Amino acid sequence: MSRYFLVMGLLLLTVSTFAQVAPTSTSLTTQRVAPGTPVTGRVLDALTQEPIPGATILFSDLRQATATGLDGTFRFASLPRGRFLMQVRSLGYTSVARTVDTGTGQPINVALTSTATEIGQVVVTGVSAATEMRRSPIPTTVIDHTRLQQAAATNAIDAIAHTPGLSQITTGAAISKPIIRGLGFNRVITLNNGSKQEGQQWGDEHGIEIDEYSIDRAEVIKGPGSLLYGSDGMAGVINFLAPDPVEEGKIIGSAAANYQTNNALQGYSVMNAGNKNGFNWLVRGSSKLAGSYRNRYDGRVFNSGFRELDANGYVGINKSWGYSHLTFNTFNQQLGLTEGDRDPRTGRFLKDVAVSDTATEAVPVTNADLRGYSLAVPRQRVNHLRIGTENNFVFGQSRLTVNASWQQNLRREFGDVLDPDTPELYFQLRTFDYAVRYFLPEMQGWNTTLGVSGMQQQNVNKGAEFLIPAYHLLDGGVFGVTKKTFGKLDVSGGLRYDIRRINADALYLDAEERPVPAPGAEQKFAGFKSTFRNVSGSIGVAYSITEKLLVKANLSRGFRAPNISELGSNGQHEGTIRYEIGDPTLKAETSLQYDAGISYVTDHVSLNVDAFENRIQNYIFPRHILNAAGSDSIASTGNPVFLYDQGNARLVGGEVSLDIHPHPLDWLHFENSFSMVRARQLNQPTDSLRNLPFIPADRLQSELRVNFRKVKNTRLANLYARINVEHTFAQNRFFAAYQTETRTPGYTLVNAGIGTDWVNAKAQTLFSIFLTGNNLFDVAYQSHLSRLKYADYNTSNGRTGIFNMGRNVSVKVVVPLRFN
Repeated sequence: MSRYFLVMGLLLLTVSTFAQVAPTSTSLTTQRVAPGTPVTGRVLDALTQEPIPGATILFSDLRQATATGLDGTFRFASLPRGRFLMQVRSLGYTSVARTVDTGTGQPINVALTSTATEIGQVVVTGVSAATEMRRSPIPTTVIDHTRLQQAAATNAIDAIAHTPGLSQITTGAAISKPIIRGLGFNRVITLNNGSKQEGQQWGDEHGIEIDEYSIDRAEVIKGPGSLLYGSDGMAGVINFLAPDPVEEGKIIGSAAANYQTNNALQGYSVMNAGNKNGFNWLVRGSSKLAGSYRNRYDGRVFNSGFRELDANGYVGINKSWGYSHLTFNTFNQQLGLTEGDRDPRTGRFLKDVAVSDTATEAVPVTNADLRGYSLAVPRQRVNHLRIGTENNFVFGQSRLTVNASWQQNLRREFGDVLDPDTPELYFQLRTFDYAVRYFLPEMQGWNTTLGVSGMQQQNVNKGAEFLIPAYHLLDGGVFGVTKKTFGKLDVSGGLRYDIRRINADALYLDAEERPVPAPGAEQKFAGFKSTFRNVSGSIGVAYSITEKLLVKANLSRGFRAPNISELGSNGQHEGTIRYEIGDPTLKAETSLQYDAGISYVTDHVSLNVDAFENRIQNYIFPRHILNAAGSDSIASTGNPVFLYDQGNARLVGGEVSLDIHPHPLDWLHFENSFSMVRARQLNQPTDSLRNLPFIPADRLQSELRVNFRKVKNTRLANLYARINVEHTFAQNRFFAAYQTETRTPGYTLVNAGIGTDWVNAKAQTLFSIFLTGNNLFDVAYQSHLSRLKYADYNTSNGRTGIFNMGRNVSVKVVVPLRFN
C-alpha cells in the first residue's frame, strides 16, 4: 500500500511540475522583478450594501495588511505583482478568502455576509503557502486571538490545550508538552512564526520556550508534517503566529496585565509595532511571576512557582519585490522542580537543608516556605535565544522564500543544596536551521512548490552529571508539493526525501565521575554514528458536495529518526523518575496515516467530524529491564531501569465538533466537542504491555456562550459571557507493565468567563477586560498525563501523587495604544 501511495504521489508531482516548466514559462534567471502596483478596493455588507469600516485585508504570503476606512475603502500603495491569497475579515461577518491578481489595476470589491460563526473561512499558513482551511485535506484547527485572550493559562501550550485532538503532558503549572492524537515529544514540531523551534524536545521537564503573550493565534495541524518539515513531524505541527503586520503609516502598541488567584501569577506585556514607508517593526517585552499553586488535597504544592522574562519581535522592509525581516526571540525562565517527597508521619512536603558543609537533611516544609515567590532546590533555568531572517522575493509570477536562524538553548538544573548555584545538569544546544522554497508560476491550474530544508545541531554537556552524550547532528531534505482545483474538487500532495546523521561522542569518567580522555576509565557513553534516510509523502482531496457540505480524505506517510535520548541515554531521568538506557541500533519510525473528515456548515449549525488511523512501524518506547546489566536488581539510584525498544503500533480515533447558534438568537452559541484516541502496541504477550503510554483519556466539552457586538446606550462593545463544562473520562487503557502507569479516574470541571471592550464616542477601544474562572468548584483531580501523578504517597489523606491546580480566577486587562 505504501509503494502504491508513493508512486501515485510521485506521478501527481511530476505531472504538475512538467506542466509548469513548459517552454512558454520563464526561468528564474531571466525573470525581472516587476514594479509594485497600487491595489484598491471596497468592503460592503452583502445585505445592506453599507460600507464596513475597520475590516482587515491581509495578504499572508506578502506580510502586508491594511484596514478599511469609514467609507469601506482600502488601498495598498505598492504590492508585488502576482496571484496571492487575500483574506478579508471583520467581527460579526463571514471571512472571505480569495486568490487575486494584484497586477490588473482593477478595484477589488468584497461583500461580507453577517454571521455568528467563521468556521471554514479561516486561512492557515503552516502549509506550503497560505491556504483556505476548508480546502486543505489535512485536519487543521485554528485558535484565534479572541479565544486566546479569553483563556486563563500559565504557559503557551496550556492556552491551547483544550483544542479537540490536542492534550498536554504537564509537570506542574509551568511545564507543558503538546500531545497530538496520542503522540508527543519529538513527534510534534513546534513552529514560531513558521520557523522550527529547536530545544530539548525529548525531555518532559521543560516547556517549549515561547512567550505566551507574543502569540496572536495558533494553528494545530493534526497529521504527519514530515512532508514540509522532515523528521519529528510524525504527529503534527503547532504553528504559533505573531500579530498581523501593521498597515502603512501606522504606529500602534498595547499594554497587558494579568493576575491569577491560585498561584498569585502576575503577568505583564508591552508591545510596539509600526509601518513607515515600507519599514516595519514589532517589539515586545513580557514577564511572569508565579508562586506555588494549590489544590484541595495537597494545599500549596511546594516549589511549583516560576519566573519568566521574554523579549521578541522583528524589524524589516516590505517593498514591491517582497520583504526581508530580521527576527529575534529570547525566552528566559527559572522554575522550581516539584519532586513531591513527603514526610511519612504528617504527609507534608519535604525539602533538603544543609546541616553541615558536607551533609544535608530532609525536613518538612513550613508555611512560610509555601508562600511568596522564592524558588528552592531543585530548580531549573532555561534560556532560549533565536535570531533569524525571513525573506520573500517575488519574480513575476513566481517567488522564492529563504528563512534561516541560529538558536541557542541552555538548560541548567540545580539540585545540590550544598552548592545551589552550580548546575548539576547543563545542556548547551546550538542549532542552525534553514528552509528555502521556490513557488513555481501557476500553470494550467497547478500550484507547485519545490524546496530544501534542514539543520545543523551541536549539543554539549557542561554540567557535573550526564544523561545524554554530547553529539553533532546534520540533516537535510528536498521536497515538492502541489495542488490544483478541479471545480468543486481540491487535490494536493507531494513527496520528500530526508537524510539525518547523528555523531555521538564517547565519554569516560574517573572514580569521582569526572570526564577524562583515557579510554581505560569507566565508559559512560559509547561513541556512535547513526544515519537515517527515508521518504515521506502525502496525497489528499477536499470535495465540496454543496456550499455547506464538504468531505475530505488524506493519506500520508511520515517518518521520525530516533532522538539522542533514545539512541544514547545512560542516566537518571529525573522527570520520568527512572534510569534510562538508549540503544544506538534503533531504526527510524515510519507511519502510514489515513484521515477522513466531513464538514457541514450553515448559518446556524456547524458540524465537523474527523477520524484517523495511524499505523507506526518501529515505534520506539521505553521497556523495563531489571538493571543496566540485565540482572535481577535495580539501578543504584533506587529507581527502575528502562531500555528503549521498538515495536509496531496502531492508533485510531478522531474528533467531533458541533456548534449550534439558532435563529433568531444569533448571539447564542452552544458549542460541543468530543475527542478520543485508542493506541495499541501490536504483538505484545500480555495486556499490560499492549496499551501505549501517555495516551490522553476521552474528553467531552460543552460550552454555552453569548456574544453581543454592541450594547445599546453604553460604552460596551464585544460583550461576551460563557460557561464551560469539561468532562474527562476515566483512562482505563494504560501502560500497566512494571507500574509505569496507573488507572486515572474521570473528573468534571466547570469553567466560566465574561469580558468586554470599553470604547469611546468614536467607537475606539480604550481597554479590554477579561474575567475567567477555571475549575470553579475546586475539584481535586489528576490528569492522566500529569507527571506529578506518580509522586509520593500522602499519609495525611491516603492518596498517591500530587493533584492538578484547583480553583483559579484570572483577571486580564489589555490597553491598545495609538501613536498616530
